[in-house]
Amino acid sequence: MTDPSQSNELDLLVTCPKGIEGLLADELASLGATPGKTTVAGVFASASHATAYRLCLWSRLANRVIAVISREPLVDTAERLRVVSTRVPWARHIASGKTIAVDFHGRSEHIRHTRFGAQTVKDGVVDALLLAGQARPNVDTKTPDVRLYAHLHRENLTLGIDLAGESLHRRGYRRDVGHAPLKENLAAALLVRAGWPERAKAGEPLIDPLCGAGTLLIEAALIAADQAPNLHRERFGFHGWALFDRAAWQELTREAQARASIGRKRCKNQLFGFDQSPAALSAAKANAMRAGVPALITLTGQSLATLERPAALEGEHAPKGLLITNPPYGERLGELPELVTLYATLGEKVKAAFPGWTLALFTGNPDLGHRLGLRAHKQYALKNGPLDAKLLLMDIADAAGPELHDETHHPSPRVSENAEMFANRLKKNQKRLKKWLKQSGETCYRLYDADMPEFALAIDVYGDRVHVQEYAPPRTVNAAQAQKRLFDALEVLPDALKVDSSHVYVKRRERQTGSAQYQKRDASGERFKVQEGSAWLWVNLRDYLDTGLFLDHRPVRRMLREMAEGKRFLNLFCYTATATVHAALGGASDSVSVDMSNTYLKWAQDNFALNQLDPSRHRVMRDDCFHWLETASTTFDVIFMDPPTFSNSKKMSETLDIQRDHSQLVNLAMARLAPGGTLVFSNNQRRFVLDDALVERFDVEDISARSFDPDFQRRTNLHHVFLLRHKEAS
Repeated sequence: MTDPSQSNELDLLVTCPKGIEGLLADELASLGATPGKTTVAGVFASASHATAYRLCLWSRLANRVIAVISREPLVDTAERLRVVSTRVPWARHIASGKTIAVDFHGRSEHIRHTRFGAQTVKDGVVDALLLAGQARPNVDTKTPDVRLYAHLHRENLTLGIDLAGESLHRRGYRRDVGHAPLKENLAAALLVRAGWPERAKAGEPLIDPLCGAGTLLIEAALIAADQAPNLHRERFGFHGWALFDRAAWQELTREAQARASIGRKRCKNQLFGFDQSPAALSAAKANAMRAGVPALITLTGQSLATLERPAALEGEHAPKGLLITNPPYGERLGELPELVTLYATLGEKVKAAFPGWTLALFTGNPDLGHRLGLRAHKQYALKNGPLDAKLLLMDIADAAGPELHDETHHPSPRVSENAEMFANRLKKNQKRLKKWLKQSGETCYRLYDADMPEFALAIDVYGDRVHVQEYAPPRTVNAAQAQKRLFDALEVLPDALKVDSSHVYVKRRERQTGSAQYQKRDASGERFKVQEGSAWLWVNLRDYLDTGLFLDHRPVRRMLREMAEGKRFLNLFCYTATATVHAALGGASDSVSVDMSNTYLKWAQDNFALNQLDPSRHRVMRDDCFHWLETASTTFDVIFMDPPTFSNSKKMSETLDIQRDHSQLVNLAMARLAPGGTLVFSNNQRRFVLDDALVERFDVEDISARSFDPDFQRRTNLHHVFLLRHKEAS
């Protein structure tokens, strides 16, 4: 390979986000480089020094521009890596007194950590400089004068100078990037894929209806105004390079400044951004100001629900244009209710207000993209950071023209027939429960439980909020079809139940092992109060699989309340102690609630405080219930025990299998039951069978059949409830 210090031609490796290598190769050619073969997230090329500077200044797609100095095979060990690094004539590229840093990528059998690889290359560079008579350079990992690049892949080592310095996607106009930002060069790639450079030259308008901090708008403005994306960047990696040609660079910057000045004046494109977040709009305005294009962009605070065509684009001869946006796409299941509504609303609004336009939608969840009711005529697979994503290009039909019947448009109605049937079932169930709800005053109830096999969901209402649990589909059911059905349900549910989509919470219900049902799913801390009878209880619909209130046990809690007056009450496996609250409000003289979880015992104490219960009379105990029963000496008049079906919690000395272990557990509990008292034993093992020995030893009454309110009549096998009492001596 020719050393770039001996030739005006540089061998370059230009890196980029995955999926846009072909676009980058075209861009490199347009900027005067000669592209060669492409690799994953990169393109090899050759170019003059001046052209390499031009790439750093003008490339909208690149991350880094590497001047490749050396390629060496058979590099596996650290010793070989250092020797090879020492052979490079670094003194030609690093002037005396300059600081350095090494970015190392890759690994081998003996080099497994990038920090170790970087340190080894650095040692080789230092050796080379010392041999050349230079002083030992200092290392500055944050802002070095010269940033070195090292890449090891399948024992092939590439060494070079990073001419960009900092990644080129950092244009300098964004300060607060916010949550999950769209990188500037990826935004530019989306615009290129959507044909914006050609559309901009034709004078077309552009709208981002969910603009956030304005990255897509600003990149679109930079393209329309012929402004170099890194024009305002003060420093590049080549500034500290010993071969830097300052005169060539100054000529390039003068040219770019002139083009930007002329381009901004000539730009007639109208660019509009809408967002309902004041903070996002404030950031977008500040970003546009720093990018030098504030006059080219109109930003308006507006929700998607009120999206209309801007007045400036109305009229018979108003130009058709490009809608482009990067809406959120829900990395977590619980985010889906609002997003399904958002995507459906976006589809409705663009079809109504922008016939004849093109919509470019970038999403990490293409299934959500299908909620638009538009069919993509082109799709591009890309990466947004570590996430797989797609750019969907959709032509919006013109209702007045033949495009309405074009095969590229989705002919189906707003929602599917199955979704309408599901919505009707919800309304029917509401009507069926209406009289009971009015009489009972209950505000928390089960509305739907897989009534329709296609929609395998359990839907519970908590006041003005809705908790949706998706039963995991069996392997025989196509996952994509199951996902579509869930989205269908979430799309019609808010309207059917007259709730805001932000008050719909979604989780997946799968067979749990151990204490998995109690494990934290989120950390929102979002809880609210609900009323059950005269009890007030805290529930949390977001953070855990269960909500803090088992709705199917409502009749059992009422029974415990009636039984508890003047009695000593024990609640084993108490969870959030909702049963204890009812017993205490029913007049229990005192109570003990036992569980192993600090989280749920704290929740129980909060429930006690909410109902103004005396903590000196109503105590919580953290312990394994087996151990507590074996060591306790107190007796109780009413004991409630609702153990999990299975538990292998680390806090227990042994695993719990309720079918196997219930006899021992019941006997221990009955030892703590006072004469004349009652043990209420419940569990949710669907095929549970009570041990015959217990029936022989105690008076046992199975009350399972009458322990369900009307909202749980469809599934009366959700739990089993038994009353056990000591037999009277004969």
